[in-house]
Amino acid sequence: MGDISRRAMLATTGLGLLGAGVATGLAKNTTDGGDQQATAGHKSGGPLALSDYEPRSMLHVRETHVSRARYPAIDFHTHITESAHTVNGVALGAKRVYAATPQELLPVMDRVNLHSMVNLTGGFGEGIRDSVNRYDRNSPNRFYSFTEPSYDLFARPDYAQLQADAIVQAHRDGASGLKILKTLGLYLREHTTTGPLVKIDDPRFDSMWEACGSLGIPVAIHVSDPVAFFTPTDRFNERYEELSNHPDWSFARPGYPSNAELLEARNRVFARHPKTQFVALHVGNFGENLENVSENLDRFPNMSVDIAARLNELGRQPRAARRFFDRYQDRIVFGTDATPHGDKFPQQVFGDALYQIYFRFLETDDEYFDYAPASVPPQGRWRISGIDLPDNILRKVYQENSARLLQVSV
Repeated sequence: MGDISRRAMLATTGLGLLGAGVATGLAKNTTDGGDQQATAGHKSGGPLALSDYEPRSMLHVRETHVSRARYPAIDFHTHITESAHTVNGVALGAKRVYAATPQELLPVMDRVNLHSMVNLTGGFGEGIRDSVNRYDRNSPNRFYSFTEPSYDLFARPDYAQLQADAIVQAHRDGASGLKILKTLGLYLREHTTTGPLVKIDDPRFDSMWEACGSLGIPVAIHVSDPVAFFTPTDRFNERYEELSNHPDWSFARPGYPSNAELLEARNRVFARHPKTQFVALHVGNFGENLENVSENLDRFPNMSVDIAARLNELGRQPRAARRFFDRYQDRIVFGTDATPHGDKFPQQVFGDALYQIYFRFLETDDEYFDYAPASVPPQGRWRISGIDLPDNILRKVYQENSARLLQVSV
């Protein structure tokens, strides 16, 4: 959701020997500092800043610690690498930045029973080849890298064919799928970084979608963002704090399409390419409206969803979420958006603490717990409840559905 900070790299991720304890300690120190500021503000008679407000619940409920997934899990949605050069939200050039080595990641994976990580942002050209060599071939069956479009070439008249050919070559080089960031629809422009926005269903991408279908590789597609990001950042916006901290995340500005327009364009792509398997990330980019996601799943047999970075939405509607998992148990994949050293975004920092929250949500009926390892909820000030999935659905969500899409065995 933005540039990934590399500060305090080992201190914030739970990698290697540090584990989740350091992250917990950091959260406690932050709370203590907030307590001191709040106390000082109260004694002086001044108002308490919302950013300093860290209420402690008086509610007594069961707290289940789930340290490992009940079944070996495939995290279908992680970001181990990223583009080294981005202009106006568009990644340019094949060079990658590597957030962590396999040797750093594997101990955490083994502790939490994570069989594999899918690195969605593996890049293109030399970038995807390097990602595959560093991760997939270094630790077979533990890492799977996806390729991405080469927007550098977008202005060329033969881009459609060039991009389709690039997908075929990336697959030969070891790529397991294609990742579409929200760049398409919100950042990519006619002259790559300038000019009018390019629509998701632009026909210049048709050959790319068809290539993925012919190769039998999935497309992990992220379009749009939380609905709150398309409404004014005012006192009525339930994500006010988040948008105030990251004002560039708001698309409630002239020149940007609405959430509905983005989803409609994406749906036209799904309809035009029925032989291509699409995984609509972040609960189909509409976790706030499971009825809408259900309608799309019913309409498009080639659509699946993941749950990455949307426990905040699913967990505040646990009964509806449980019905959703029951109904679409064969089309939901486990994913977290985990990013090593992504300390700016606690809802996706790779480490024990993050995975344990996901396991608790999926495996227990615990109530009113944090959806991210943070002292202040980062995606809205509320807590969540678990949905206590039965074993047969857990197996599908944790591993079987992803394995089928990736055409691998666990």
